Amino acid sequence: MALLGERPRGTAARGAGVGTGVEGSVGAPGGGSEGAGRRERRTPGPLPGLALACCGTAVAWAVHRLLPGVPMLTAAVVLGIVAAHLPGPGRLVSGPGRPGLSWAGKRMMRIGVVLLGLELSLGDVLGLGWTTFVMVPAVVAATFFGTLWLGRGLGLPGDQPLLVATGYSICGASAIGAVGEARGSDERDAAASVALVTLCGTLAVVVLPLLHHPLGLDATGFGRWVGAGVHDVGQVVAAARTAGPEALGEAVLVKLVRVLLLAPLVAAVAVAAARRGRPGPRGGRGEHDTATGARPRRPPLVPLFVAGFLAAVAVRTAGLLPAGALAATATTREFVLAAALFGLGSAVHLPSLARTGRRLVLLGALSWAVVAGVSYVGVLLTV
Repeated sequence: MALLGERPRGTAARGAGVGTGVEGSVGAPGGGSEGAGRRERRTPGPLPGLALACCGTAVAWAVHRLLPGVPMLTAAVVLGIVAAHLPGPGRLVSGPGRPGLSWAGKRMMRIGVVLLGLELSLGDVLGLGWTTFVMVPAVVAATFFGTLWLGRGLGLPGDQPLLVATGYSICGASAIGAVGEARGSDERDAAASVALVTLCGTLAVVVLPLLHHPLGLDATGFGRWVGAGVHDVGQVVAAARTAGPEALGEAVLVKLVRVLLLAPLVAAVAVAAARRGRPGPRGGRGEHDTATGARPRRPPLVPLFVAGFLAAVAVRTAGLLPAGALAATATTREFVLAAALFGLGSAVHLPSLARTGRRLVLLGALSWAVVAGVSYVGVLLTV
C-alpha cells in the first residue's frame, strides 16, 4: 500500500512496464504474461515487514524500560514514523517491508483487541457505581459525535473524521485500528488518525498532571478524569500514577469502561458499512464481481475479532484464568499491539501530512478540548 500522502501508482504504468525496458513491455509477444509472472514472483511476502515490526517492537520495549514514563505503544508509533523517514530504513519500509507492515497493522491489531478484553471484569466495572457507569458512556457519546461533527465541518477527507472520533472517545490507536478494519478504511486515513491521537495523548500525559490541583480535584476525581479523558491505556497509566495508587486504580477502571464500549461501536460501524456496500475486514462487497460473475462473501455484521473481544471479557469475568496467565496475556497484548502500531506508524508520510494536515491538527485540538471539558464536568457531577 502507498504511504500516507503518496499517490498510488497507476495501473496503466504497471501493465505497460513504462520505462523499464524489461519483458512485459508493449509489443513483446507473450512477454506480458511472462513478465507479469516474473514480477509476481518478485513480489515480497510479509516476512521482511514482520521482521521490521518485531525489531521496532523490541526497540519500543527498550525505550519504555529506559524511560518508564514513555508508554511502549506510544514509542512504537513514533518509531514507525521515524523508520519510514530515515534514508535507509525508509526504502525498506516503502518497498519490500510494506506488505508485512500492513499485515501487522491490521491482523495483529485484531489479536491485540481480543486480548484487551481479558483486562475487563464486569464485576470491577459495576463496582464503580451507577453514576460513573452512566457518566462514561455520556462522555464517550459527546466526544464521538462532537468530533465527528467537527471533522465533517472542517471537510476532512475519507474516514478521518470517524477514525479520529473513535480514537478520542474510546481507546486511541487500538480503537482506530478496530473501526478501520470494520469500515474497510484506507490505510492512509488510519495512519494519519493514529499519528494525531498518539501526539495528543502523549501531550495529555504531560499536561493533565499539571492541572490536577488547579482544577481542585482529589485523587479519586483526578483518576476518573484521566480515565475518562485520555486515549490510550498506557497513557492513562502514565498520567494517573503521578497522583498515587488511588488515582491510578480509579483511572484504569474508568478507562476500561470506555474500552467496553468498543465492541458495540465496531459492530454498529460494521453494520453501516455492510448496508452501504463498503468493503469490510475481508474487503468484500455485496455486488457481483464484474470479471467472474461471482458474488463475493459479504463481511460479517459483527467482525470476528469483536466477538473474540466479548468472549475474552466473559472469560475474565468468570475467573477462568489464573493471575499468572492474565499477566502473561497482558504482556503479550502489549507486544502485539506495539507491532501493529509500528506498522501503522510506518505508513505516515510527514511531508504530505505537513502540507495537508492543518485541518486534522485543528480537529485534534478541538476534540481534545471537548473530551477534557466534558469528562471534567462529568467527574464533578459524580464524585
